[in-house]
Amino acid sequence: MKTVRFTALAALLLLAALPLRAQNEQTEKKEAQSAADAAAAAAAAFAKTEVPQAAPPKPVYWKKAATTSLGFSQQKLSNWAAGGVNNVTLNAALRGNANFAKGKTYWNNKIECDYGFIYQQDKPFVQKNLDRLYFESVCGYSKSPKFGLSARIDFLSQFSNTYNYNYPSSFEGDSPTAKDWRNARTIRSGLLSPAYAHLCVGFDIVPNPANRWRVINFSPITGGFTVVANKELRRAYGNHRLKQYRDEAEYPYTEALPDGTTVNHGEYYKITRFELGSQLVAHLNIRINTNFLFSSSLILFSNYLDNPQNLRVNYSSAVSWILAKNLSLSFKTFLLYDDKVMIRNPDDIDKYPDGKQRVQLQEILGLNFSYSFPVPKK
Repeated sequence: MKTVRFTALAALLLLAALPLRAQNEQTEKKEAQSAADAAAAAAAAFAKTEVPQAAPPKPVYWKKAATTSLGFSQQKLSNWAAGGVNNVTLNAALRGNANFAKGKTYWNNKIECDYGFIYQQDKPFVQKNLDRLYFESVCGYSKSPKFGLSARIDFLSQFSNTYNYNYPSSFEGDSPTAKDWRNARTIRSGLLSPAYAHLCVGFDIVPNPANRWRVINFSPITGGFTVVANKELRRAYGNHRLKQYRDEAEYPYTEALPDGTTVNHGEYYKITRFELGSQLVAHLNIRINTNFLFSSSLILFSNYLDNPQNLRVNYSSAVSWILAKNLSLSFKTFLLYDDKVMIRNPDDIDKYPDGKQRVQLQEILGLNFSYSFPVPKK
């Protein structure tokens, strides 16, 4: 009987516990569901949160580069049957570019400087053998990759005086001294004597926009100035007389003084000569490989106001062969022709005492130490 009662009591307790367990299970399920919903909401909120991004790089509008070079040569002769003169030369050059491009607007700047010396045994003093200063600036707007409207200025001159060293007519001793040579020399050109400046309005043509190895500029409207600061050279470079000295019979250029010497009146001539015409500029840069580069520039100017058929020519070219990292072999040429410039040559001074128009040509072959800023990428 006791056994029956115990069994009945256990059954009653089990039946009473079943609802409590079911209620606990439902509570646990609700809590688990709530935790899952909270985790999902947190994940969604985190996904919507913007992760800070790195600032984009600033656009580069300027490209700048500069290259310097220094060349040296020395010649020593001893019992050399063919003859010659012991000499030493030193040449330096600087090339710089600063180009700006933003959208369709561009502004390109270039400067070229060359200077050199030579010392010869037969003339015991240092002479200048190379002197050139050239600058150009072009600002334009690209209508298309191959065509743009532009305005440009350019300037050409030199740094110091250049002389013709005539053999001294009189000297003491066996050979003339440096002082004798200096007394016999005559000036040929100098700083701002002459200087050529142009202001042009026209258009640029770029046949190959991918690498711009060839650029042509034509300016049908070009204002030009020829400046001759040294009054001794104004007549030789074609500058006109001042209004008050136009009568050459009353104001002769060469005047004989009572002591037997003569004087030239360069002050009778204007410092500047204005020209209005057209100009064509062509730049060529060809890199055959990483070690061989050819570049050239041609400038042609026609003066509408005075013999437009007579073109002023300014041409330069340079071939550079890189032998090592900072060592190169170069060959440069410079050619000038201006029908207004009268050049006196000692060989025909009797025939052309005032000089005549001549083609000016200079060639330089040198082994140079060069360095670029920055180093160009290969």
